[in-house]
Amino acid sequence: MRHLFYFIFLFTIKLVISQENPPNIILMIGDGMGLTQISSGMYANGNKTALENFDYIGLSKTHALENLVTDSAASGTAMACGVKTYNGVIGIDGKNKTYPSILELTKEKGYSSTLIATSSIVHATPASFYAKVISRDMYEKIAFQLSQHDIDIFIGGGKKHFINRKDERNLISEMTEYEFVNSIEEFKNSTSKKIGFLTYDDEPPSLLEGRKPALDDLVSVSLKKMTSKDRPFFMLVEGSQIDWGGHDRNLNYVISEFKEFNKSIQTVLDFAKTHGNTLVIVTADHETGGLAILKGSLKNSKVRGRFNTNHHSATMVPVFSYGPYSKLFAGIYENTAIFEKMNQALLEKK
Repeated sequence: MRHLFYFIFLFTIKLVISQENPPNIILMIGDGMGLTQISSGMYANGNKTALENFDYIGLSKTHALENLVTDSAASGTAMACGVKTYNGVIGIDGKNKTYPSILELTKEKGYSSTLIATSSIVHATPASFYAKVISRDMYEKIAFQLSQHDIDIFIGGGKKHFINRKDERNLISEMTEYEFVNSIEEFKNSTSKKIGFLTYDDEPPSLLEGRKPALDDLVSVSLKKMTSKDRPFFMLVEGSQIDWGGHDRNLNYVISEFKEFNKSIQTVLDFAKTHGNTLVIVTADHETGGLAILKGSLKNSKVRGRFNTNHHSATMVPVFSYGPYSKLFAGIYENTAIFEKMNQALLEKK
C-alpha cells in the first residue's frame, strides 16, 4: 500500500511539472502574402528577411469548402477554428455549426490574448478569432461580439462600428472593463488589464498614405504588456494590407506593407529567442494578385513584376515556424491543420 501511495505521489508531481510553462503562441498572418510577395519584399529589402531565421517551413492548402479560391473569412476560420467553410462565413461550418477558435481555447487554459491588425479589427481575418457570423460584412454584429469577448488587448481600425451604429448603442462606453487609448504613447503608458486601441474610424490607410503607429511598435509594446502578466499568451498579428496592395495591382504597396510586417516578424522572433518557450507561426490566408517577378536588381533592391488578377489565387502559401512544437508545421497540409497543430501544442504535455 505504501508503494502505491508513493507511486501516486510521484505521478502527481510529474503531472504537475509536465503541465507547467505551456508555450506562448504567436500567429502572424500576412494577408495575401504568397511566396512571390515574400520574394519581392525580400529582394527589395536588401535580399534579407526575418523569415530566413525560422526553424521549419511548410505549405498550406488554402481552398474554401466549395471554392478553390478562398476569401479571408473562410481561410481565417480554417486557421482559427480548424474547419472549412463557405467564402464570407466566419466561425461557422457548412452545416451551420459554430466552433471555438484557438484564441478561445487558449483563454480556457488561462492564457492572455492580443489581436493586432493593420485593417479594422472587425475585418474578416481578426474577426475569425472571436466572431461567429454568416457574413463577414456584418461589421456591427462582429463589433458587438468583440465587446462581449474577453480579449486583453485589441488594436485595429473600425471605431465607427462600435459607436456609429444602427442600434444607437455605444459599445465603447459599454465596455467598462477596458481603457480605450488614442495614441501609441497612451498605449505604452496604460496600466489597465484590458486595453482597446481603435486606430482609425474606418479602415486604416496604407503606409504609403501615412498610416501610424508602426506595426512593429504596436507589437513590441504588446509583447511587453503580455509578458508582465506572468502567464502564457496567444497573440495574432495581421499584416492586413499586403492583400490590399495585391487587389490594387500595386507592387510598391505590397512591398512597403511586407517590409513593415517583416520588421514585426523580427521583433517577435527576437522576443522568442530571448524569452524562450514561444511558438511563432508566420503564414498567409491566401495569395492575392497572382504576382510574378519579371525583373529587377539585387544591387539596387529593385523589383518589377506583374499581377495576373486583382483577386485572390488558389496557390499554396508557405508556413514558417520557430520554437517549441515548430516541427509540427513542416510538410504540406490543409490550412485547417494550422489550428490543429496549434491546439496540439496547447494540449500536449512537455
